[in-house]
Amino acid sequence: MRCMAAPLRPPGKGRTRRARAAPVAAMAAALSLLGMALIQAQQAPADAASRRGVQGSHDKDTASPIKHVIVIIGENRSFDHVYATYTPRPGQHLANLLSRGIVNADGTPGRNHAASAQRAATDTRRYAISPPKAYAYLNIPPPGTHDAPSSPSDTKPPFSSMAAARAAEHDLADDYYPFLLTGATGLPANVTDTRIANFEHLGPGVFQLTPAVRYDDYAASPVHRFYQMWQQTDCSVAHASAANPSGCRSDLFAWVEVSVGAGSNGQPQPLPVTNMSTGEGSTALEFYNMQRGDAPYLKELADRYTLSDNMHQSVQGGTGANHIMFGFADALWYSDGRGHPATPAADQIENPDPQAGTDNWYDEDGYTGGSYSACADLSQPGVSAVVSYLESLPRPINPRCEAGHYYLLNNMNPGFNADGTLAKRYSAFTIPPSSVRHIGDVLMQADISFSYFGADWNIYQGDPAAANPYDAYCNICNPFQYATDIMTNPALRQAHIHDTDAFYSDIAAETLPAVSIVKPSGFVDGHPASSKLDLFEGFVKKIVDQLRAHPQLWSDTAIFVTFDEGGGYYDSGYIQPLDFFGDGPRIPLLIVSPYSEGGLVNHAYADHVSIIKFIERNWRLRPITARSRDNFPNPRTRRDNPYAPTNSPALSDLWDAFHFPQRAPPH
Repeated sequence: MRCMAAPLRPPGKGRTRRARAAPVAAMAAALSLLGMALIQAQQAPADAASRRGVQGSHDKDTASPIKHVIVIIGENRSFDHVYATYTPRPGQHLANLLSRGIVNADGTPGRNHAASAQRAATDTRRYAISPPKAYAYLNIPPPGTHDAPSSPSDTKPPFSSMAAARAAEHDLADDYYPFLLTGATGLPANVTDTRIANFEHLGPGVFQLTPAVRYDDYAASPVHRFYQMWQQTDCSVAHASAANPSGCRSDLFAWVEVSVGAGSNGQPQPLPVTNMSTGEGSTALEFYNMQRGDAPYLKELADRYTLSDNMHQSVQGGTGANHIMFGFADALWYSDGRGHPATPAADQIENPDPQAGTDNWYDEDGYTGGSYSACADLSQPGVSAVVSYLESLPRPINPRCEAGHYYLLNNMNPGFNADGTLAKRYSAFTIPPSSVRHIGDVLMQADISFSYFGADWNIYQGDPAAANPYDAYCNICNPFQYATDIMTNPALRQAHIHDTDAFYSDIAAETLPAVSIVKPSGFVDGHPASSKLDLFEGFVKKIVDQLRAHPQLWSDTAIFVTFDEGGGYYDSGYIQPLDFFGDGPRIPLLIVSPYSEGGLVNHAYADHVSIIKFIERNWRLRPITARSRDNFPNPRTRRDNPYAPTNSPALSDLWDAFHFPQRAPPH
């Protein structure tokens, strides 16, 4: 489903009623048994004011009229993949495939289509993020069906009946439930997607997926792992310009997906789609067309509220690392489980150098097991390629890697089960418990209420080892499930981690915490192959509609609707290097609030940590740690280029995306 390598317990699905909060006395007894020493010293105590439904003493002490922040995180869609042809209202400018002339409004190639042209590289021998180019594709390789469902099922979408769909999923606006029954490919998994028009003659760059593949159809999911994405974005100072000072050309998406072996002429030989390294072909170059009716609800929100055209995934790669960066404003590292850095098993260490006799088949990557790199050690495979690039920039970028630390780059299961027990400590595909400080610690210390609402948490916590076909909870998406202080304290788990059922109950009772992080199930999160974008639209619509039905709550709420990462899809936007870990390509961000109305486009450079910076500025909080990304300043830009910060590394706090009656000074 999500890009789990080979998880011990993959994200699952399901629906139950939320458990009632335990009595305070029972909480205290459990805390005594587990030991309060496990709670970090700077953390606030778990008193009655921290329980769900009870406001923190400083919830209303804000620098703006916003008293409630809701963050909704979908899965795996880049900005151009969704908003390729979107046209904002008069007076607003948007940087996308249409405005850059890469495509026309009808989805056909535009005058500047060559700007999206993909290239193939020569034998890399050693990993490079910008290897020498051999040739430009005349026609990119045909996309595959990679894991997209072939036919309806009783246990996962598309469901064979509405009864099965309703039993499995409860997080959609009512008129979106029929989409749970539709969209099967009718083709086998991992074959050429013959639904795509002209699939063997797609040209050298981006192409419109619809209407040959309907907007409501399932389609393949591109590769989206750390070292692959650095290579796909093809960053080099040799490519740099005033408009693109980082020199990222994003022209190796297709090649990285299909490069497997070297022919006698030294050119990469793409294998048939049925035998690809990752199976997706050139899926990464697909885009939807809002001019032709695709993504109608996401278009409606952009027309009415504020859309960012400069929001980015915060880490190159996939789901887990990006949710971690959102929660910690930093990367996590392998430890002994007691707060000390340790060295993972050899087969868990990344080695993107090509295997002997191949062109670009990584020796050990995030798909086969490797997920960590000691990025302070230039002798480690792949590390010097990224660090050398960062140091070569006119304004050199600090990799921000500490010696002796093996940082998590791809997906690993968190170190805890839902009940706080260890999740097979030190075993493959599980990162040990983390002692790194997170945004929850900052909020607890300030006595500001917050909750993570993960769909199907109740099923997951009922029995993490049980196989339930309706359990689609995403364990790698919950940043607090990695954290020792939260997960070893029953009172804190009960106060701050809930199912989405509890979220809707809080809306109805108008008792939402100050900060709500809401994650859909894997059925409706929009992840390609396992979900669809229209299902994520239905998830967002349910939340927005329910909030608007409570005017008092709606009047002081800001909803940030975004995605964890671009999913490996191509994007034409500027990428700012912040450190060894990213940033990566652009992703959509909608800011939905009474204070962000007007169909505006915000150009300030942002990533997931920008939402953390907004929370910190709004509640007058300090950064999470001395080294976390929320210490970066707000961007400064030139008048002729609002997208590339001149004071890099810099991240917006998104304050200027709102029109508040009075402006608070920068945090």
